[in-house]
Amino acid sequence: MEFNQYEVNALMFITNRPQIVFTEGSGMWMTDSTGKRYLDYLQGWAVNCLGHAPQCISDALVAQSKKLINPSPAFFNEPSIALAARLTANSCFDRVFFASSGAEANEGAIKLARKYGKKFKNAAGANRYEIITFDHSFHGRTLATMSASGKPGWDTMYAPQVDGFPKADLNDIASVERLITDKTIGVMLEPVQGEGGVIPATREFMQALRALTKERGILLMVDEVQSGMGRTGELFAYQLSGIEPDIMTLGKGIGGGVPLAALLCREQIACFEPGEQGGTYNGNPLMTAVGVAVADALLAPGFLQSVKDKGAYLRQGLLALSEQHGLQGERGEGLLRALKLGKDIGPQIVEAARNLEPLGLLLNSPRPDLLRFMPALTVTHAEIDQLLAMLSTVMRQLGH
Repeated sequence: MEFNQYEVNALMFITNRPQIVFTEGSGMWMTDSTGKRYLDYLQGWAVNCLGHAPQCISDALVAQSKKLINPSPAFFNEPSIALAARLTANSCFDRVFFASSGAEANEGAIKLARKYGKKFKNAAGANRYEIITFDHSFHGRTLATMSASGKPGWDTMYAPQVDGFPKADLNDIASVERLITDKTIGVMLEPVQGEGGVIPATREFMQALRALTKERGILLMVDEVQSGMGRTGELFAYQLSGIEPDIMTLGKGIGGGVPLAALLCREQIACFEPGEQGGTYNGNPLMTAVGVAVADALLAPGFLQSVKDKGAYLRQGLLALSEQHGLQGERGEGLLRALKLGKDIGPQIVEAARNLEPLGLLLNSPRPDLLRFMPALTVTHAEIDQLLAMLSTVMRQLGH
């Protein structure tokens, strides 16, 4: 079916979408309404960690939908208990709150930190509520998480901002130390800034940040909405640095494509009182049953090592492509990587790749001089080779 046969005007305009309607997906591939297939290196912005329509998610949804969908968060349910147990058993955290989106999880983390700062005041008795975040960071689209983000232009879009989020520079520990006051309760960062251009925090910076926050009695909060759940080759990106944060948020990959997120913390940080945190769909068994299936797939023997291996393979391929076409190299962790273009041609490449025939290629350009790659963690070496060949074709077509 051609695009002009679809009536799309009932959908609110929030972004420029190409005139394509996707109807099916399998693994690394999506198919549109005309039957054209696309190799998908967005995967819902790192959401589909096991690819499109994996059997384990389909099975979990069907089985759980026949049993119990949502008894309300006022009661316990089996899948949420099982998923919380898997997350805490494989991390440094003790408590889990489930949410439906990364932004909601980050909003909860901000609330938890502020509650902790109010409950445990500093020596002078001051209420601690400020959370140091970073330029070019991205924490979500609620008013508070937009204020916490360091995305250019977001400080005026829905002004006034929520107060209390001074901005430091990633990988500059002195810039963090300068911002600490008697009002500071935490430092919040993405171990890899995804929307900011796939910029990893260095191991040394993460270790220095953990030492500084411990010394000053403030919380270290990691936003792993994009970098968590196996994306970097470790189950959680903080594990790359050998540190233990106080609070972590998860989203995207935790649900493998369904709306699921989580806020985790150490026991002594878990200070919410009844009525202070909740949500109609939080921890519902339908979504958490999927989360259990995803976690079991990621924790299967050899899976995370395969992510490391394929991340290294993609890295080498991108470096070779960069040298071949005179680009600026690549960066990233695991299977969250970026190709540095050296010029503002990202949007052109994205459009040309999508329009390739007979097979299209779906790419993302979070900055005009950069391409970001977020394949399914189940991507094959052959599909990485296919990406590189298609991307090279596009570069030649555009004269680069």
